[in-house]
Amino acid sequence: MSNHHQLSRRDARRLAVRAQLLTSERPADLFDVVRGLNVVQLDQTAYVAPNADLVMWSRLGSSYDPAELADALASHQILEFRGFARMPEAIALFRAEMDAWPATTPTGKLLDWQEYHRDWLQANEGSRLEILEVLRQDGPLRMKELPDNCVKPWRSSGWNNFRSRQQILEFLMQKGEIAVAGREGREKLWDLASRVYPDDPVVPFDEAERRRDERRLQTTGILRARGAECPGEPLDAGVAGESAVVEGVRGEWRVDPSLLDQPFSGRTAILSPLDRLVYDRKRMTELFEFDYQLEMYKPAAKRRWGYFALPILHGDRLVGKIDAMSDRKAGIFRVDAIHEDAPFSKALSAAVHHELRDLAKWLRLELVLNS
Repeated sequence: MSNHHQLSRRDARRLAVRAQLLTSERPADLFDVVRGLNVVQLDQTAYVAPNADLVMWSRLGSSYDPAELADALASHQILEFRGFARMPEAIALFRAEMDAWPATTPTGKLLDWQEYHRDWLQANEGSRLEILEVLRQDGPLRMKELPDNCVKPWRSSGWNNFRSRQQILEFLMQKGEIAVAGREGREKLWDLASRVYPDDPVVPFDEAERRRDERRLQTTGILRARGAECPGEPLDAGVAGESAVVEGVRGEWRVDPSLLDQPFSGRTAILSPLDRLVYDRKRMTELFEFDYQLEMYKPAAKRRWGYFALPILHGDRLVGKIDAMSDRKAGIFRVDAIHEDAPFSKALSAAVHHELRDLAKWLRLELVLNS
């Protein structure tokens, strides 16, 4: 029977912060960060800077050069998979799932929508073979450079209705036949998966799922056993780790016991809104008691903190938000407001301003404080 841990909220927060490489002990380089975080979301919104670059800066500081990530992705030292940057060795843990497509388990009965996906791809077998042949001869290529000859158009009620070429590429990626080989600007470059992914042995499905859950818990510190659906990378731990309860928070958690009872030395950090420390808003609210949401989709008059407000971490607490933007035409990094959840001490205010100066230096923009 596994151990049952009793944690304070502070204990839980420190687990999360330590696992996310946001203590005073900084990682050494880009590869340390990607390996240590397991996944880094590759979102292209650049209101301040693209998410992956902001995540790297939060861990490494202004010595990080965004060209390092671009070069690592282009050389396949780091891979883009399901919208996240991952280390190449992670792909082996998805091979059995790829082989089972469109099922989600090797022996699972197909649901209606999975049968539709299978039948649609079979109806477009000619297009599938043509895309694979063009990539074999000329890959990597952008989507618009690939054939668009589906005989049965893709139809859905969503944003991708009639986007047949985009949909067939998505299915071929899910099947493990093609892969993202890098990017040209914002556009994905596609190639045969055999040229991109390492030729590692397939890990059996159940073992792969268990190892993915363990790795996710190890790199987040504390998770629920079951969480909300999240595309690309789940927000729960299954049965990985050990059971825990957090004082003042209902329900059971899973924790990585190797991270417990470790010394903690915090620092001040400015985070991306998509940083995995805050991405699970329910966990963030329960453990950090932090009132925050990304407001870019709200009308300007209804925003409380700003279009792309950046959370502020201080030690093991989330203490405020920064309303800022990169105005590259004007050459400035403009800070319109520093929202303090509670009044900042002089030391905390100085630490936040130090981080803002470092962020502007890294962005190669002049810092303008309107707050």
